[in-house]
Formats: sequence, structure tokens, C-alpha cells
Amino acid sequence: MKALVYEGPKKVAVVEVADAEIEQPTDVLIEVSSTNICGSDLHMYEGRTSVEKGKVLGHETLGKVVEVGHAVYSIRVGDMVCLPFNIGCGFCANCERGFTGFCLTANPGTAGAAYGFAGMGPYSGGQAEYLRVPFGDFNCLKLPEDAKKRQNDYVMLSDVFPTGWHATRLAGLKPGDSIVIYGAGPVGLMAALSAQLQGAAKVIVVDSKQDRLKLAEGMGAIGIDQSEGDVVGRILEETDGKGASCGCEAVGYQCSDRHGHEVPNLTMNNLVKTVAATGGIGVVGVFLPQDPGAKDALAKEGAIAFDLGAMWFKGQRIATGQANVKAYNRKLCALIESGRAKPSQIVSHELPLQQAAEAYQNFDERVPGWTKVVLKPRA
Repeated sequence: MKALVYEGPKKVAVVEVADAEIEQPTDVLIEVSSTNICGSDLHMYEGRTSVEKGKVLGHETLGKVVEVGHAVYSIRVGDMVCLPFNIGCGFCANCERGFTGFCLTANPGTAGAAYGFAGMGPYSGGQAEYLRVPFGDFNCLKLPEDAKKRQNDYVMLSDVFPTGWHATRLAGLKPGDSIVIYGAGPVGLMAALSAQLQGAAKVIVVDSKQDRLKLAEGMGAIGIDQSEGDVVGRILEETDGKGASCGCEAVGYQCSDRHGHEVPNLTMNNLVKTVAATGGIGVVGVFLPQDPGAKDALAKEGAIAFDLGAMWFKGQRIATGQANVKAYNRKLCALIESGRAKPSQIVSHELPLQQAAEAYQNFDERVPGWTKVVLKPRA
């Protein structure tokens, strides 16, 4: 089968690899029809992780079931399904409590497993013609009848829509609150959409890319262009000097200042400054335990210079971690089916799998207009 593999920093290619197949009686095999490029894929693409050469990338996947293991009970051949990016077993202590992003079974020795990602187990990714799904009954979300026609909406249930929602829940958003979101990439935009759906009174989104801010503003958010300077002052003006009720970090360890220079602690410290006293901060942007490629000595060790004293004095709370997708995806699916949510509004490009290398390059370089790419292996 054809699949997109990592070949080294800034180099990926679509090549022939061994066919995905059923390996365990609980497995499901899907024919991939839609698979996204995620901002997290770019960490590997840029050579900033330990991902091995030859790894099939991709963790945002939707497709049709073509084979099931003999122990699979609820999923049938022909079902259209979307897969959480995190692989859960459904029966470990963490999965039982809803923390499927931190499964203790799927990647022994580590809390958490995922498709096609560095350090998240041996699993191949979904940027391919076929994908093996472990623990298929648990991990496959069976989609409504309109799934084939609305794939670009439903495929967002694999990661960015639940992750954006998760950011707002970590932040403790309540109806009538104001919220500031740092980052208008796909996750930040989905956090903005999620905040609107949950009744936020004011949504403020910070980024330096005009095309992304325009999308945020189209969702009813107030866009603040970081490149114009004094982000903190602008947000305080919008919130009567108090700061937003809560805030979200949707950028991660590669956050940059207005000049494009990496400043790993910038968004976290700005959140402390721009979230009100006793407010919550939800962090879904990726921060790594180690980042050997960082220029900052602290960041190389996975640390940042954080304004803990200011945070403590304001009585703020911080919650972090990847989204437990299964905690949200069924309800978010219902919002899509009913027409209440249209996450595909962030999609800028729909391309065949063969053009994946070009898409990675443009997405990584933040070329204007490249906000979210959906690859179509069957095109």
C-alpha cells in the first residue's frame, strides 16, 4: 500500500510499504478515505523529535471498515468510522476513568499511545491507504449516514475538534465567561468554535497570521495580531483591565515573539498576565520533556522560565495534557450531524495523498492560506 513516511528533517515521501493487516482478534482494518496533517506532525517533520526514519505518519483518520478480527463485536465491514488519535484499550485504570489519552496498555511502560507519532508506540499512522486499528470496538466511532458526504467535518473528530473543546474544559469555561486563546492554528480555531458553542460572552484569539485570524473572526472571535505588539495591553483593554475569565494555550513549545523568534515561555507567561485572578488556564499546545533542537538552554531540558509567583499571587489554576478524545467525540459528532457545528470551515486544502510532501512543506512554512490540509488516499 502507499503511505507517507518520515525520511529525515523536512523530508517526507509517499512510498510503498507493507500492507496494514489484522494482527490481533480485536483489530479492525480500515480503508482510509480522509486523513489530516496536524500541527503536531510538523514537530516530527522538522526533526524536533525522536521519530524514526520510515515511520508512517498521521493520526487524524476517517475511513471505511474493510475487515474485522473475530473478537470484534460492534463494528461491521462497511461502517464509516473516525478514530481518536490516541489509542486506548478501554479496560486499564486510566481508560476506565475516561483518560484514554493516557492508556496503560497500548504502549507498555508509557501512559499514552497514538498512531504514527514519536514515542507513542509502534503503531503506523493513517496517512496511508489502509490503517490497522487496535481494540477496534473501543476506538472506532461509528459515524452517521451522512459521513461519506461530510467527511471533512467528521474527520475533525479524530483530534482538533475534541482537542479544542478539551482546551476550554481544562480552562474551566462557563457560559457568559470571556476567554483568551493563544494560537489560531487548527486547534486554537476549534477552541474558539467550542467556546462559542458553550456560550462564551467574548472570545479573543491571538496569532500573527492574518488568514488564521480572519477565520477566528468569522467564528465571532476578536482577533489580535501579535505582530502589531502589546498583546497583553490589547487583551486587558478588551476585558476592562481585569483579564479574561479563562484562557487556552494552543501553540506549544515552539511559540514565537512578534519577530518570529522562538520564545518557549512567551504564551504561558502572557496567559498569567491576561487571565483574571482566580481564572483557569488550559494547556493543550505540545510541550516536550526534552527538545534537543531548542536554542534555549532550559527548553532543551523541557523547562521554561515561568512566572509562578505572579500566577500564585493571582490564584490561577493550570490544567494540561492531550485530549482524551473519547470523552468528547460522540457528543461532538452529534453537534456536527445536527448542523450546530461545522469544523470543516477551517479546511483550506483537500489534496490527494501523492501531494502530501508539498502540503507538509507549505503548512510548515505557514504559507498564507494553508490553514488545514485534508489528504484523500483514494483520490
